[in-house]
Amino acid sequence: MPDGEESAAVPPRYALVPDPHGPGGRLQPLAEDGTPAGPPVRADRLADSVAAVEAAEHPRWVWAAADSAYAPLLPLRLARCHDLRLTEALLLGHEGRWGAPRSLGAAWARLRGLPVPADLPESGPTDEQAGLFAPDRLQLAPGTDPLDAVVAVHAEQQRRVAAIADEAARGRFRLLVAAESAGALLAAEMAYDGLPWRSDVHDALLTELLGPRPALPGAQPRRLVELSAELQQALGGRPFNPDSHSQVLKAFADQGVQLASTRSWELRAVDHPAAALMIRYKELSRLHAAHGWAWQGAWARGGRFRPEYVVGGVVSGRWASRGGGALQIPRILRRAVVADPGWLLVVADAAQLEPRVLAALSQDAGLARTAAEGDLYSALAATAFHGDRDKAKLGLLGAMYGQTSGDIGPLLATLRRRYPAAMGYVEAAARTGEDGGVVHSRLGRACPPPSADWLDLTEAADAGEAGGRSARARGRFTRNFVIQASGADWALALLAALRRRLAGMESGADRPHLVFFQHDEVMVHTPADLADRVAAAVTESGEEASRLVFGDTPVRFPLSTAVVECYGDAK
Repeated sequence: MPDGEESAAVPPRYALVPDPHGPGGRLQPLAEDGTPAGPPVRADRLADSVAAVEAAEHPRWVWAAADSAYAPLLPLRLARCHDLRLTEALLLGHEGRWGAPRSLGAAWARLRGLPVPADLPESGPTDEQAGLFAPDRLQLAPGTDPLDAVVAVHAEQQRRVAAIADEAARGRFRLLVAAESAGALLAAEMAYDGLPWRSDVHDALLTELLGPRPALPGAQPRRLVELSAELQQALGGRPFNPDSHSQVLKAFADQGVQLASTRSWELRAVDHPAAALMIRYKELSRLHAAHGWAWQGAWARGGRFRPEYVVGGVVSGRWASRGGGALQIPRILRRAVVADPGWLLVVADAAQLEPRVLAALSQDAGLARTAAEGDLYSALAATAFHGDRDKAKLGLLGAMYGQTSGDIGPLLATLRRRYPAAMGYVEAAARTGEDGGVVHSRLGRACPPPSADWLDLTEAADAGEAGGRSARARGRFTRNFVIQASGADWALALLAALRRRLAGMESGADRPHLVFFQHDEVMVHTPADLADRVAAAVTESGEEASRLVFGDTPVRFPLSTAVVECYGDAK
């Protein structure tokens, strides 16, 4: 399993419930099927008791959710957990109840035949709440014992997983549950540790691009004011708000330039001096709003950027973040991510992950051979497109995303001849979506089912072209879901394997630790003397993830690794 079981031994399980207030809590040993293996144990200092059990038994901890149960225990590090909230979401999707409430209280209510409470909006804990269990987020009915609910819901989840009829599918789904839960551990740890962030470098970059920091909150920096004035002069001199979509379109129209939108790609096609000014204004305005001085004050304090990650926050299983833009750090601001003195950053990303996932999923021997090369698109070009890499990339991306317009038709025809299994795989997924069906990732994550409105539209006798467009749109979604979600499966397994390997390294009192994750990219902050070992561990973890998720496949998933002091030097 990805979070530590490399032997046949099954680790024990312990249910864990922190007190709503204060440092105490309760533990209860469980059998593998979730039934109690002993009485509850009261702990006046929960972190100390958990640390002792962890050292002696290396169990899998069972709790309602990591952000409420694990976060208060940090900096203590635990090897494994079973996150009930994340597992409930996976099971609901697998059972065709995608999107139903997933809190402990909701799962308990379904188990007891009680009214099911809606999930509360996602939000991270405040500094004042960080040490509290926040029992209201559990959504339990008044008078319900949280430990009883944790034990019962976990046992029911174990039963539901065991009920998956196909043995291979059941094994993969168990792997998904373990990997998703390991992701919950890591998300809490990364929020606690933070990404090294030099606010002085960030401030210098902002000043260079935007001008001095405005003295008044909410005021625009000097460069944006200047660009606004230049835009007005370039568009006839009449004042307008460059942040207003409608006013910008009108200002251009008054100069004889008709725009459908202010998207950058459309502006770049316009032969007018105001177009370049508008693009630059949009870029700097976005930087100021999303990662400017206000962002720095809220998120980059004490030399660390501490985002709040949401495991499985996207339907495909990719992570999201609550505020802070953790998954969208602008390239120019990567200069502010600098390792501590005596430390380095090991940055690794998977090369052309999704095409390789398609090769492994479809077991297309020809595409697998192509994916064994360093640059998949160049190898594909040499094999099928007379050396034209751009055409090779356009064709394969079109196949994965369902693009059919323009000149892509002949490229797709070439791919179908060369790689029939791969093209057949995505086209079958598309047909399933068009027919209103549900597709799954390699490990069993289910895509959302079609909405009632979609069914009404596509099944209506007079649906016509509108119904056809909706069906094709859903086909494009399911076509890519099987690839993107399986890529997320691989990334989760990579994270869990790498986290386990890093836990076994130490330089004095310091250990390397993961500090950043974005889809197919990971970053480790490590003592400099361990950097080479960490880089090797990244490679080993990628290979392990490939075996766990895709089995004995000839497809390689190479990771490009850089050891740097500054994130901006990694690429």
